[in-house]
Amino acid sequence: MAKQLDVFSGGQVIATALHTEMQQSYLEYAMSVIVGRALPDVRDGLKPVHRRILYAMHELGLVPDRPYRKCARVVGDVLGKYHPHGDQSVYDALVRLVQEFSSRYPLLGGHGNFGSVDDDPPAAMRYTETRLAPIGNEALLTEIGDATVDFIGNFDNSQQEPTVLPAQLPMLLLNGSSGIAVGMATNIPPHNLGEVVDGLIALIDNPTLPDEKLVQLIPGPDFPTGGEIIDTQGIWEAYTTGKGSVPVRGVSRFEEVPFGRGRNRRTAIIVTELPFQVNKAGWIEKMADLVNQGKLEGIADLRDESDRDGIRVVIELKRDTNPQRVLNALYRQTALQSNFGITMLALDHGLPRQMPLRDMLQCFIAFREETLTRRYQHQLTEAENRHHILQGLLTALENLDAVIDILRSAPDGSTAKAEFQQRLNLSDRQSDAILAMPLRRLTGIEREKLQTEAKELTAEMAGLQTLLGDRHELLKSLKKDLRSLKKKFGDPRRTKILAIGNQAPTEEPVEVKSRDSAGKKSPTPESSLPTSYASLEETEVTETVLELTQRGYVRRITPKVFQRQSRNRTGDTSSVTLIELDDFTVQTQFTTTAKELIALTRSGKAYVTRVEDVPQATARSKGAPLITLLPAAAQNDPAGVVGSFILPDDREGKNLLIVTQQGRVKRLPLEDFVGLTGRGLTALKLKEADQIASITIAQPGEQLVIAASSGRMVRVEVNDDYLPMQSRTAQGQLVMRLGKRERLVGAATASQGGVLLLTTERGYAKRMPIAMLRLSTPGELGAYGMQFKIKTDALAGLAAVRSETEVILLTNQDRMVRLDLAAVPMQGRDTAGDLILDLDQNEKIETLIAIPVPATGSDGES
Repeated sequence: MAKQLDVFSGGQVIATALHTEMQQSYLEYAMSVIVGRALPDVRDGLKPVHRRILYAMHELGLVPDRPYRKCARVVGDVLGKYHPHGDQSVYDALVRLVQEFSSRYPLLGGHGNFGSVDDDPPAAMRYTETRLAPIGNEALLTEIGDATVDFIGNFDNSQQEPTVLPAQLPMLLLNGSSGIAVGMATNIPPHNLGEVVDGLIALIDNPTLPDEKLVQLIPGPDFPTGGEIIDTQGIWEAYTTGKGSVPVRGVSRFEEVPFGRGRNRRTAIIVTELPFQVNKAGWIEKMADLVNQGKLEGIADLRDESDRDGIRVVIELKRDTNPQRVLNALYRQTALQSNFGITMLALDHGLPRQMPLRDMLQCFIAFREETLTRRYQHQLTEAENRHHILQGLLTALENLDAVIDILRSAPDGSTAKAEFQQRLNLSDRQSDAILAMPLRRLTGIEREKLQTEAKELTAEMAGLQTLLGDRHELLKSLKKDLRSLKKKFGDPRRTKILAIGNQAPTEEPVEVKSRDSAGKKSPTPESSLPTSYASLEETEVTETVLELTQRGYVRRITPKVFQRQSRNRTGDTSSVTLIELDDFTVQTQFTTTAKELIALTRSGKAYVTRVEDVPQATARSKGAPLITLLPAAAQNDPAGVVGSFILPDDREGKNLLIVTQQGRVKRLPLEDFVGLTGRGLTALKLKEADQIASITIAQPGEQLVIAASSGRMVRVEVNDDYLPMQSRTAQGQLVMRLGKRERLVGAATASQGGVLLLTTERGYAKRMPIAMLRLSTPGELGAYGMQFKIKTDALAGLAAVRSETEVILLTNQDRMVRLDLAAVPMQGRDTAGDLILDLDQNEKIETLIAIPVPATGSDGES
């Protein structure tokens, strides 16, 4: 029989209560999970696995301008060097850093199948490839070699890894984070980069900035999948306490879609955006189950027409079904509306802490200030070391004969080194540098290079010492870096916030209407609902006034507010009035909430948004940027919006004239802009280096005048003979040939008896009847309509005006001047006009803006 093992012999037994041991062991395990796996660090916003992935790729040299490498190689390096856990967990974390629908600003670029919003799994790591994305490389890793952060040993002390990455942007807020630890969890939403940077700069300038002001700069989360936030109470709670719940809806609209053969059509709900982290395939399956179970009525068919350009889920409705009631049922019973629970929990100095928005931003500012201090100190130390060596080399060159004599008589290098230190008073490092100096350093050119480098290092050291010694200068450098990153990586907001205004708690609940909240009678057959729906309670159509500003903002106010503002305006009888505002209204249109606003970008694309989607503003608020109300495709267009118009009900005979910078004109019927989808419409195919200069609505029989900077003008009739209708893929007709030194300065349409206003860069202006310009055919040279008293002067702009038209002039020194038309003389074609504005020596008029008097009809024309 085997002898029984005595486990207690030869050792010391420590009596421990079971509950004490369990408590201590569980606490150590919990802290290991909290610190080492589940929670992000407030400084760089990363969990350890993400930080190790990024650092391993940095060591592999997978920068944005290098080829992609297999994900299996990256995962292998991470596992072998830094993260001894499962390979699938590392790959899953890598995949989320690539997915554009998971990260607002993906830190990695991918090549291959990395999954989809339908929760399709990514391809195996042996098939996919990756590398660092530009924002991940520049904002997290460019400063890691400047001794900005601490390094520790890895799990076996064979490698060094950073404890935190030197983040230049608060990635915790930009991409958000979610994780479940032991006894706690975090769920931080993503935000817009430009808004967060504005909030950081405001806090740097004013650390006691009120929460109300901070929340105005950062109004809410900005999810990568878009959607709409329908209430701001939860945002305020989350930003002030660190915990809250935000209701998010998908984006939908009503359309008429073909049904069966012939011209039969059905009303359909078109969903183009889903709330963040909603599985599209699972959501569609849930809808189908509810329809089959009889819990969701009125739906005839479901189709997923999504493609690489975006989401499009078509929900066809049965005849005589109230579409708004079906949409409300979808909000209640499916994930088309869901609550995003915010818990802003992160590690601060190694301890988990729930933080409000202000604390998170201040923690990042403190960390960034620390990394900049360490970076500049490191650069100063390197500069001082190099400067010290240069001083030794220059000393050797000044005493060249003595150096040669020492080298000639010394038996070995050590003796020569000692002689240098004794006779020339050089340090140990300076002596080594002299011994290693090649003979080419003795030439005159090399000596000049050393002297120049020494001067540059002296200036660099002075600048670094200023930054290190003056916190104000250090913060200025911090703000400069932030603005540079915002300019490089900032993009428009994707998630709309429907409840606009001060987001502090209010006594009365905020009434929030859904997007396309009703089957309002629309003028377009593809996006309208049957007329019978217009009388429903949910589809009340209201009159409104739409105002667009010179800086691209749009707002919607009630007619009463507009009339009150008009009464409060004071007249000015002077010929020129200086405007103190930084923005002003350039277009006012009386319309209804059922109408559609069409916007064109300079690249030739047209996009639509409904008037009811424009935020209802107060008398003092400036509204919202028009670009943020357009579909995502428009927000990704770098060209920007060039003009907009309300699509009228009476479109017969009305055309859109598009004028390009190269003198081309395209005439399109307004019917072409009926039923636009979120993908937009290509209204004009532009030639290389060309872009849209202006758009205007005209009718046959009106005159189009195009002017060049030289004062030359072309006047053509708007009819089928001179400006025929063209297809949407056409490039437009060349109406005015521009010389090498000419540029197009404007275009205007008017009737036969219309009047043109012309202004020059040096402040001269005149009015001229349009009939004084002879009619031309497209492509002709035209005639000169403006002479110049100063040889270097040029035409700055033209506009068709009436006596009540308001005119604004903008100069290159950001002056905005209101011009009184009555003070501008009516003159002929061969005159130079009168000087109406005294300009500084280098000041020039850049832009002429004619603001028409708004029409009070419901068509929205002005």
